[in-house]
Amino acid sequence: MLSGKKIVLGVTGSIAAYKSAYLIRALIKLEAEVKVIMTSASCDFIAPLTLATLSKNPVAIDFIKNDEGEWENHVELGLWADLMIIAPCSANTLSKLTSGNCDNLLIATYLSARCPVWIAPAMDLDMFTHFSTTSNLNLLKQKGVRVIEPTSGELASGLEGKGRMEEPEEIATLIHDFFTPKSNLRNKTVLITGGPTYEPIDPVRFIGNNSSGKTGVLLADACAERGANVILVTGPTKQVVKNDSISIISIRTAEEMLTAVQKHWGNSDVGIFSAAVSDYRPEHPADQKIKKKTDHLSLNLIKNPDILSWAGNQKKENQFLTGFALETNNEIENARGKFIRKNLDLLVLNSLRDEGAGFGYDTNKVSFLLHDNKIINFELKDKRQVVEDILDQIEEYFK
Repeated sequence: MLSGKKIVLGVTGSIAAYKSAYLIRALIKLEAEVKVIMTSASCDFIAPLTLATLSKNPVAIDFIKNDEGEWENHVELGLWADLMIIAPCSANTLSKLTSGNCDNLLIATYLSARCPVWIAPAMDLDMFTHFSTTSNLNLLKQKGVRVIEPTSGELASGLEGKGRMEEPEEIATLIHDFFTPKSNLRNKTVLITGGPTYEPIDPVRFIGNNSSGKTGVLLADACAERGANVILVTGPTKQVVKNDSISIISIRTAEEMLTAVQKHWGNSDVGIFSAAVSDYRPEHPADQKIKKKTDHLSLNLIKNPDILSWAGNQKKENQFLTGFALETNNEIENARGKFIRKNLDLLVLNSLRDEGAGFGYDTNKVSFLLHDNKIINFELKDKRQVVEDILDQIEEYFK
């Protein structure tokens, strides 16, 4: 995904301008934020309203953006972007990029941009093969502009040859890959547990906890973004994964989670066991709803299976196992004991003493316990960043 990435899309006067609509849609689907700059010539090929609607942002065309004389700040646009791409890029705009002929808002923004700049040329065969076009493309490449080579096919003139703008889906994939760091988790199988478990007392009541399942879902999405094959075993949660490639196994009880883990752990490279598993369950759940007949009700609880311990005992030499600990006292001592007993490679420790950490928050403050008594302490962070820290640490193992 491209969540948080800001992309300026320049659209120039070309019959391929219609493809910009599909490119915007593909980038928005990847959760990028898109702002569009159109040249006046491009407006003859596609309506600004179309691109404004798809991008969910006003389209910039002129230096003066309204009847009140308000200035369209090309400097701010250039500084705002994480990537600027001109698609389609006409022969006319290509010439202006090399000469710096700043007679429109798009070129002014290009001259102000501090981010990577890409172009996707689109023009007829004779124009593309002309020596001036070839010279301009080579000069831009030397200066660090990435040129997305056009494809061959039928052109607007009726000729066959090179000059068609690359397809929007392919460009969106290139942008996604550009912002996705090369990952040591690519093609690794990652087994993740998340959410709470619900242990039935009767058909309508259960023993559970306050886990929202958010961390497990964030871990699953982040692993998938890094190219891993993800299996998420999750207890009841309202959280929804964003990546369609994730295999989801929904469970309710600890025993159901154990069964799923036993099925998949042997073929996994990484285990990240973030689920808040209930330690105990009622020994004899009632078949019918328990009626309120007495002032007191006693439940006989028995211990649930220790899923993390089972995985640690079964762990092979080439597997990496991560566990989580939530402590309220003697945090490091208790966590270190858990790290050793359960044969872990990484333990993520958080404390209920830390404000903004634990269940129900979008933030967390954790420490990593590693082999050789190594401890890494982190400040309070957004849970998404905590997840990235966890995966960065796991990737160190596979380097």
